[in-house]
Amino acid sequence: MTTKIALVTGANKGIGRAAAEQFAELGWTVVIAARSAERGEEAAAALRAAGGDAYAVRLDVTDPASVTAAAAEVADRFGHLDVLVNNAGISGAAADSPMDVRDQIPSVADMDVVRAVFETNVFGVIAVTNAFLPLLRRSAAGRVVNLSSDAASLSWTSDQGGKFAAMPPAIAYAPSKTAVNALTVQYAHELREAGILVNAAAPGFCATDINAHLGHRTAAEGAAVVVRLATLDADGPTGGFFGDDGPLPW
Repeated sequence: MTTKIALVTGANKGIGRAAAEQFAELGWTVVIAARSAERGEEAAAALRAAGGDAYAVRLDVTDPASVTAAAAEVADRFGHLDVLVNNAGISGAAADSPMDVRDQIPSVADMDVVRAVFETNVFGVIAVTNAFLPLLRRSAAGRVVNLSSDAASLSWTSDQGGKFAAMPPAIAYAPSKTAVNALTVQYAHELREAGILVNAAAPGFCATDINAHLGHRTAAEGAAVVVRLATLDADGPTGGFFGDDGPLPW
């Protein structure tokens, strides 16, 4: 039986790395895609040391040349791709104060911050997905999983008495993830006949660098929904938005 190949962007740490570890535990070959070649190789080496099959490739989702080169490298080495996880993302907040969204308050937003967030979180998803689609089409069961967020839900964020009511308004991160949900629906619509399932995963508030490890969930818990969507059977859903317990409100 041919070993399945999964590529995870931003897989050198956080939820991406946890997802890579879980794919490796399933016996899959994992391609660790990371902006830093050194950090990507460190993560791949750690997976190999734990008995997994992992390979690192440098991939900056905001750099078209890097995306093209990574796709060519995967094509040369493996010839196809079974799963693409678009995990790489940024919040737009400062690294030393990741929960500070003052630059994202709509009326005074720093447009450079907004553009940077959308460049990674939205345009990066399009660029990477399009570059790897020819390889996914060669799979008998191609799957794409886009990392979204609970904050992407317009139903939840517009509820003035809901769980996001106390959160300050921010025009970059949450809207970028709402856009990811919209992209997910459109790719699913296009690729349905090809048998490629495309879904968005909300991992929950996980303790990672993006929130200074304030989350109440582990990265492994967040990655579990990603891996579940990546391993759906042919009759599984496509074009959906899912958390631990199933579909989430748009």
